[in-house]
Amino acid sequence: MNNFFNDLQGKINQAFENSPAKDIERNVKAMMTQGFSKLDLVTREEFDIQAQVLAKTRAKLEALELRVAELEAKLATADAKA
Repeated sequence: MNNFFNDLQGKINQAFENSPAKDIERNVKAMMTQGFSKLDLVTREEFDIQAQVLAKTRAKLEALELRVAELEAKLATADAKA
C-alpha cells in the first residue's frame, strides 16, 4: 500500500514537472526575483544583525542614562551641601 502512494506521488511530481504549470512557476519566480531586486530590501540575516546591534545600543543607552542620573544626583547633593 505504501509503495502505491509513493508511486502515485512520483507520477504526480513527474506530471507536474512536465506540465505548463512548472513553466508558469519558473516564470513567476523570475519576475518576482527581478521585481524584488529593484526594491531596497535586506536579507533576514542582515535584519537580524541590525536587530542585535540595536538591542546592544539600547542597553548601552539605558546604562548611560542611569549613570547620568546618578551623577546628577551626586551633583545636586554636593550643591545642596555648599
